[in-house]
Amino acid sequence: MKVMMIGCGRWGSLIAWYLSTLSHEVTLYGRESSANMQRFLRERKNDLLTLPPSVTLTTGLAAARDAEVILISVPAQSLRALLREPTLRALRDKTFVLCMKGIEVETGMRLSQVTAAEADRSNHIAVWLGPGHVQDFYAGIPNCMVIDSDEDAVKCRLIDAFSGKLIRFYYGDDMIGNEIGAAAKNVIGIAAGVLDGLGLSTLKGALMSRGTREVARLIAAMGGNERSAYGLCHLGDYEATLFSPYSHNRAYGESLITGAPMTKLAEGHPTAAALHKLAAENGVEMPIIAAVYSILYEGAEPKAAVARLFERRQGQEF
Repeated sequence: MKVMMIGCGRWGSLIAWYLSTLSHEVTLYGRESSANMQRFLRERKNDLLTLPPSVTLTTGLAAARDAEVILISVPAQSLRALLREPTLRALRDKTFVLCMKGIEVETGMRLSQVTAAEADRSNHIAVWLGPGHVQDFYAGIPNCMVIDSDEDAVKCRLIDAFSGKLIRFYYGDDMIGNEIGAAAKNVIGIAAGVLDGLGLSTLKGALMSRGTREVARLIAAMGGNERSAYGLCHLGDYEATLFSPYSHNRAYGESLITGAPMTKLAEGHPTAAALHKLAAENGVEMPIIAAVYSILYEGAEPKAAVARLFERRQGQEF
């Protein structure tokens, strides 16, 4: 299968590497101004992996015309601008696979909705979500993930093509729940980092339980299946996000307390604003999300924000 991976960051380059091990014809795109792509062009590697010669590197989007499947891994807030590139807008009858997690802040739209709004109707849309770190996959450590689409034939084709010894895919059946859950886990990851920074890591168990409950409520209010919050896209991704030293969102949350420099992208930052907005629009109480939002956007003191969660009135667990 001819595939093009748009986005040469740590996850996009890992997917390009992984699909090449399955004998797909892979092209990896990165902007000419990207430091990651410039290093790949010079050395065919980054700090985490080395690309085989079979992966074609390009700084032009024209290669998308020849690909059957176009995978995208870029910052969520830049997806719409990417899809408005003339080359991509002209594509017909392609399959777009979104390999990133987030919600468009300005509109509150899920990323599949953004894609549907910008791409031609003849194209197909899927999402590739779930736990896993580049470092572990490249070291040969397997994990489980989910591919979902509103079209059953699309997700079946993709799972058949992309399954290998490193990734066991499950068939998703709830685009709303899987996309919201995947995006929300990054915000919970920031909360976990805040707890680490405050020396309150023992509270992560409660964070996992209560965080999942409030995300489930939002999913249900938006028309999804609240059980999706307990699947691979949200709860299943907690180990990689709430506990791992590789997690950018957890590290970002900790840096808010310790003052350590943090230059890596933390998708949970804009997602906190998007979720805060969606919670209000749907009448859903999300105290953990609200606490993270208050820290990031309202200047709340982190320890006080955590304390306020304990001051809430008592209630039933379920």
